[in-house]
Amino acid sequence: MYLFLAFLLVPIIEIALFIQVGGLIGLWPTLGIVVFTAILGTVLVRTQGRMALGQLQQSFAKLDDPTEPLAHGAMILLSGALLLTPGFFTDAIGFALLIPGVRVAVFRYLKSKVKVTQFQMGSGAGFHTQRGPFDQSDVIDGEFTEVRPRKDPSKPSKWVEGPHEH
Repeated sequence: MYLFLAFLLVPIIEIALFIQVGGLIGLWPTLGIVVFTAILGTVLVRTQGRMALGQLQQSFAKLDDPTEPLAHGAMILLSGALLLTPGFFTDAIGFALLIPGVRVAVFRYLKSKVKVTQFQMGSGAGFHTQRGPFDQSDVIDGEFTEVRPRKDPSKPSKWVEGPHEH
């Protein structure tokens, strides 16, 4: 229902704004503003996107939860789509989503509305079974040997040497 209202109301709002602004400043300045906001939006989305990608890479490097950087990236992508869409209303929403504080507020709001009930890692095909959450067949018994680095790093380890002939 909300999606239907958005597809109905957004074009009506945009047409009304085009008529009002075009009546005040004329056709060519109105079209100039639309083209200018698309170009400016492209530049801003590119810079904000690079920053979001850097934050995502940092969260992966630190093994942190990547949810927030991913959400910021998605909002920046949505912002770019809105800024490339001709119109003043969509431009206002697109520019608002480029402000980090607005993205944080939207993320917190959406986070409060979403409840994760299950999280699964691995491939979906063939990974899920009808067994309980833990079964003895899930255990892999093994042994390990701790490998410590050599004191002299200039000497190669035995791992890189070829097979020995006897």
